[in-house]
Amino acid sequence: MELIQNTADLSAYLAADEVIDHHHPLVRETAVRLAKGAVDSYAYARAAFEFVRDTIPHSQDSGDLRVTWRASDVLERRTGICYAKAHALAALLRAEGIPTAFCYQKFDEVHGLVAVRFNGAWHRQDPRGNKPGVDAQFSLDGERLAFTPDPEFDELDYPVLYAEPHPVVLSVLKGAPDRPHLWKTLPGAL
Repeated sequence: MELIQNTADLSAYLAADEVIDHHHPLVRETAVRLAKGAVDSYAYARAAFEFVRDTIPHSQDSGDLRVTWRASDVLERRTGICYAKAHALAALLRAEGIPTAFCYQKFDEVHGLVAVRFNGAWHRQDPRGNKPGVDAQFSLDGERLAFTPDPEFDELDYPVLYAEPHPVVLSVLKGAPDRPHLWKTLPGAL
């Protein structure tokens, strides 16, 4: 699948905003801590990915009812669904100058992940969190995502790489008072 940037301006994939608040002190502090142990940007990207995947539980898996959407809130509260965890990872990567996009897959609901840009190419990564039957890994040599869409069931990979979280996704996250409500309003398509 050919991944398509929704904007040609690569600097858009480094930007901070209300959601990807990589200027926030907690995001900066976390990025600095992760960067100390990294020998290069690849090692940093892997460390940031593993940090989000492994230390911030997916709220559905953990039973946490809180809904997070802002990157700094995900890091502070240590919870989030796939979209929120993607926001946190994007903020950590952008904080260290690594272009990061948002991308999506369609299953029963839309699933969120990120793509990182290294050596002139985009590489999708899924920080959702592992559990039995899910084994997502950081990889620049072929995708190791949490899920693989099955076209027979009308599942698919959306090819668009967004510089900002999709507005439908963000609206649903912001409008949900808790995870049970969120589960009823998750988008089925983009």
